[in-house]
This record gives sequence, C-alpha cells and structure tokens, in this order.
Amino acid sequence: MKRSAGILLPITSLPSPYGIGTMGKSARDFVDFLVEAKQTYWQILPIGPTGYGDSPYSSFSSYAGNPYMIDLDDLAEQGLLKKSEYRKLPWGDNPEYVDYEAVYNSRFTVLRKAASRLIKTKFNELQSFIEKEEKWLQDYALYMAIKDSLGGIALEEWPEPLRRREETEVWFEKERLHDDVLFYEAVQFMFFDQWSRMKKYANEKGIKIIGDLPIYAAKDSADVWASADQFQLNRYGRPKEVAGVPPDAFSEDGQLWGNPLYDWKKMKKDNYSWWFSRIAQQLRFYDVLRIDHFRGFESYFAIPAGDTTAKNGKWKKGPGAGMFKAIENILGKQEIIAEDLGVLTPAVYKMLAETGYPGMKVLQFAFDGRTDNEYLPHNHVKNSIVYVGTHDNDTVLGWLNSSDPEVVRQAKEYLHLDQKEGYNWGFIRAAYMSCADVAVITMQDLLGIGSEGRINTPSTLGFNWQWRYSKKTFDKRLANKIAAMTVCYDRAPKED
Repeated sequence: MKRSAGILLPITSLPSPYGIGTMGKSARDFVDFLVEAKQTYWQILPIGPTGYGDSPYSSFSSYAGNPYMIDLDDLAEQGLLKKSEYRKLPWGDNPEYVDYEAVYNSRFTVLRKAASRLIKTKFNELQSFIEKEEKWLQDYALYMAIKDSLGGIALEEWPEPLRRREETEVWFEKERLHDDVLFYEAVQFMFFDQWSRMKKYANEKGIKIIGDLPIYAAKDSADVWASADQFQLNRYGRPKEVAGVPPDAFSEDGQLWGNPLYDWKKMKKDNYSWWFSRIAQQLRFYDVLRIDHFRGFESYFAIPAGDTTAKNGKWKKGPGAGMFKAIENILGKQEIIAEDLGVLTPAVYKMLAETGYPGMKVLQFAFDGRTDNEYLPHNHVKNSIVYVGTHDNDTVLGWLNSSDPEVVRQAKEYLHLDQKEGYNWGFIRAAYMSCADVAVITMQDLLGIGSEGRINTPSTLGFNWQWRYSKKTFDKRLANKIAAMTVCYDRAPKED
C-alpha cells in the first residue's frame, strides 16, 4: 500500500431521512467529500445482515448484504417503490442515532413491496442472479425464511430435525416457504445491485473501499447451519466450546463472544475451501480486506460452552500462516490488513511477518509510559496502518476526558497537544506524520466530538452501532482542512 490516508465511517452512520445510512445519495456525497479531502480510502464495518444486538460483527451470513443499507429513494427511481409508501413511516426520532427497532419494523414492510414489484418486472434478471449466487444464496434465503416462520428464534432453539438439516425437513420447508425464500433472494438482488453501483462510483473517483471480515461466524447464522461440519459442534448441532478472549486489565472476566469454533483439522484436509469461499466473497465487495482478530489464527481462546465468563478458557493452536498461504495460492496476492491488536506473542509476530500483511498501530494505546511501546509514532513501521482510534475505541476527546490523568499528561507532552488547534487535530497530525503507509481517521475524530459519538463499547449490549452524523457536516471547510494536512504529510493521491 502506498503512502495515503482514509476515513473510517460505517455505512449505517451516513445521514438519511429513513433511520439509517444507506448506499444511496448520501454514500455518493460522502465519496465526493473524500475526493475533496484528498483521501484514498473509505473504511467501513462489516456489511452483513445483523440480528440481536445489531452488531455488524454478528451476522446471519458471511455472504449476504444488510437489507438496512438498501436505499429506498434509489428503489423508487427504479420504479420498485412509491415515495408515499415509505416517506411518512416511523424511522426514529433522532437523526443522529439509529433506532433499530423502528428501522426493522418499517423497512421490511417496505422491502416486501419492492420485492413484489421486482419479481413481476425483472424476474429474468432476478433468476439469473439466483443461479449465479446459488452456492450461498439458497441456504441463506431458506435460513431466513425458516427463522421468520419460527418467530425469529435462534438456530440453537430450532427443532432438532431442522437444526441438523435433515433432508426431508429441509425439502418440506423449501416448498412451504417458497414465497418467503424468493423474497430474501430478491432483497439480496437489490443489495448487490446497489452495492455494485456504489462501489463503481467510488472506484471511478479514485476511492478504494476497505472492508472488514469478522474472524468468527455467528452461532445464529446460515454459515453454521449450512456448514455445520466445519465447526466444533456436538451431535446435536451445538457448540462444544465457544470463542472469546481471556481476562485482562480491561475486563476481569474476559470477553465471552459465544461463537462456535472452527474444526481447523478438518478445514486443513480440504485446503481451507470454506475460508477460500468466504474471503473470495469479501473481495468481491471490497478493494482491501481487514481481517478481524488476526491473532486468533495463530492461537484461539476456547471457552467451555455454557460458561458465563471467559475465565476457564484455554489457548489452542490455530492454522497459522499456512492457511493464508494456501488461500493466496488460489486467489493470488490480495490487499489484506491484519487486525493484530491485543496481547501478542512472538508466534503471532512471526505469523504476521510470514504473511507480509500490514498490521495496525492505534495511538490511544501508545501512552503507558514505555518508550518502546510499539504504538508510539517513533516506533511505527512503514508496513502498517495507523489509527487514532478504531470503532471499538472512544473518540479521542472522550478518551482524553476519561483516561488516567498520567496517561493524558504523557499524550499531551509527547504530541505537543495544543488546545487552540484542537486536541483531536493534534492526534490526527501525529497519525499523518507517522511513517506508516496508511493513516485512517474516524469521522468522529475529524468532527471533534466527544463520547456521544462512540460507535461501540466492547462486551456491552445496548447503545452500540447507533451513531450517525447529520447532513450539515458534509462541510467544504472541513474537507479543505483535511486536504491541506493530507498534502502537507505527502498522503494525497498523486496526479497522473
């Protein structure tokens, strides 16, 4: 990756009158903002369909797109909706936060109308899409249709014959729920159509999209249902052990994620074909792929199923760099970023070096009093991506207000923070000055807002993934300020 810069902003955080950010005009406007600001990258969060908790890192499918992100005005322009069918529906009361309950209740009612018209007017195109995406789409659409018919309950609560995909039961459900299956297939047609047009718009403007792949599949997902043999499940289709991370300075109980773990021995025997398909799909969506919790491929933390904390978990060996070499032999060299945060061992550093992937440097982690802290700018390396903070961090102003006073003092002294310039801009300047190839800044830090702009607080439920920014912040003065700093530190795109 060449010396450059980008902005981290989830699609759901874009402004929209319909409750949540989408792939329509506001996305195109943001691409134009990135161009004005002389950026190269737009980093987003995972785009799969979300369930309970609304986390993009817990999706019903690794292959499908999130129906919430489909732009309704674009559907109306295609003749699939009438504006009167959605403009006055309840989408939430606060334009700066997502009300997921309101969005869910209104959106699927509207999408069913759009899907009905799509099936009538573009059936041949839809059928071609279904045939092209058959490998994953049929399982996903049937999974969602069954889930709806069971009142939305999680996979582990399904009747055993369905949970275990007994052939007769699956055939019966496919026939019984034919119309609902077709609806979910039509929704994916609409998503893929809008995504391809949005990405084309960005790429033609010189903007590349950095996407994000969670390491684990959600236990309530079509991935686990359709490929149960790839996971460590018992004969009843339930996890033997689950994923998480051990206790640390931030959490005495650790983090209990609850995802089923992979059967790495089986995956290795068929040359990681499940992972090959999963990564290949993500690379259809993105120009650059960030792989979450990269250290979990060297060793993963296995917690007994049924435990309420991560305290009793144990580290077990993962596939290491061998999996990525096997995938590279099939897909060729790809632009991949390793999320190498957390407690890292020499073996993890070795795996990172063997893959050659750039890792991440987060300035908020730099100020522990050690001069050899790898996150301090003077210890950065070129083959890396520098952040002030990520979606899991507080905004930098929120961090300064809540951190230990000694940590804040160190940051102010090291970075020569100036209140007149703005403490957020002092951090941004430090990231841009770094030798790291790419600097990515969250939109919240560019706007200089506090903890009210935080996207996610790990290991918590409620109030996450909700922040949005208003249309008025598409500000030419802000774009010019970012552009000036981008040019100053040689991160602007080079003229042909």
